Amino acid sequence: MSKNLTKRSEDYSKWYNELVIKADLAEMSGVRGCMVIKPYGYAIWEKMQSELDRMFKETGHENAYFPIFIPKSYFSKEASHVDGFAKECAVVTHYRLKNAEDGSGIVVDEDAKLEEELIVRPTSETIIWDTYRKWVQSYRDLPILVNQWANVVRWEMRTRLFLRTAEFLWQEGHTAHATKKEAITEAEQMQNVYANFAENFMAMPVIKGTKTETERFAGALETYTIEALMQDGKALQAGTSHFLGQNFAKAFDVKFTSKEGKLEHVWATSWGVSTRLMGALVMTHSDDKGLVLPPNLAPIQVVIVPIYKGEEQLQMISEKANQIMNELRIKGISVKFDNRDTHKPGWKFAEYELKGVPLRIAMGPRDMENGTVELARRDTLTKEIVKQEELVTTIESLLIEIQQSLYNKAKDYRDQHITKVDTFEEFKSVLNDKGGFISAHWDGTAETENKIKDLTKATIRCIPIDSIEEEGICVFSGKPSSKRVLFAKAY
Repeated sequence: MSKNLTKRSEDYSKWYNELVIKADLAEMSGVRGCMVIKPYGYAIWEKMQSELDRMFKETGHENAYFPIFIPKSYFSKEASHVDGFAKECAVVTHYRLKNAEDGSGIVVDEDAKLEEELIVRPTSETIIWDTYRKWVQSYRDLPILVNQWANVVRWEMRTRLFLRTAEFLWQEGHTAHATKKEAITEAEQMQNVYANFAENFMAMPVIKGTKTETERFAGALETYTIEALMQDGKALQAGTSHFLGQNFAKAFDVKFTSKEGKLEHVWATSWGVSTRLMGALVMTHSDDKGLVLPPNLAPIQVVIVPIYKGEEQLQMISEKANQIMNELRIKGISVKFDNRDTHKPGWKFAEYELKGVPLRIAMGPRDMENGTVELARRDTLTKEIVKQEELVTTIESLLIEIQQSLYNKAKDYRDQHITKVDTFEEFKSVLNDKGGFISAHWDGTAETENKIKDLTKATIRCIPIDSIEEEGICVFSGKPSSKRVLFAKAY
């Protein structure tokens, strides 16, 4: 199983693609560019979804659902927004099929052309803001704090499981506020929610920052981002939150009467993360043997594998295993007892190693006699003998330890791959030889930003929020600069 994986050092991209498929996370479908998320992969996404949904609701948000189809005319109302998505839109033009007259099969009925084409949503700002126009009349109707869990379509030409597919799953929050300050506070709050989730559940350290004007979301006045670093030295944008100003409110005429009796446009935000996080989870922690999952998101945190000969031994082990499972489940720990007789223990060990289950218990007749079990960690691949009466408390503490250890390891790697440079020669050398984030001065112009991207394929990932004022010279243009930004090659 895991022995057949390409090594990361040989071909990181191939290793990733093989791992996603062999670990039963996802596979490509019969529809070009679209994926099938398999049960084990979807179980991880469900845990992500559950934790994020809880965090959204704790910050006052509610879930709703809006149509997947958006009239083309809606996109025309916000010029910068349509420019940002025009090349990625899937368009519905007809509403009926019919049998071909020559009997060759099914064809589109030419008489069933839609009066107005419908766009399969690439994002929902336009349909939502048309709806909010009906919901908002007074300051008493604000704020609107709504999120939806949905699928979207962006017609990608080069696809890759989880990281870039034509259809993907995500959540998108869309909020309306009475003041600019409230909207900015909301956008910053959601960036912090995403960072909290990434670090405390995914065990993935992130850098919080803002995007340059060139890299902002289409239609946004400010885009707040969290940026993570993968094991191959490339960056991955893990979540974004956007301050939209009043652009969409003006485009869709969403006004409210203020406390002072004035008619004003509302202020807006939008924010989202997607199944792209699944790719980030794989690439942040996994190794040449397979997935390494942080306990907080692992569908199975503990697996019990019996080692036996004959039904009598299996029955004895099963009784103890069921007792252990009940005790663990009372503690909120997800556990599986794999008593299949179709596979040998060694095969099962390899399977759960490939699937990244944090802890594995092996139990045989001798363990029953000695009152012990063998407990194996996936992250360190170490084993220890544990007394059965101490097993539950040991597992509780180990799951916490593994979660923290994975975060620390990823953070150490990230911190070791943030390199300050002061010349373009240094910039290119670090980019090609070491990778990671490059901290460099930039003159603030889109012209310089685009030239660096054209020459090196590196983009400005963010302007770090904790970046301090530091006088310097732009690495490319030689012009004065007051702050360093983070460049990297990215997914």
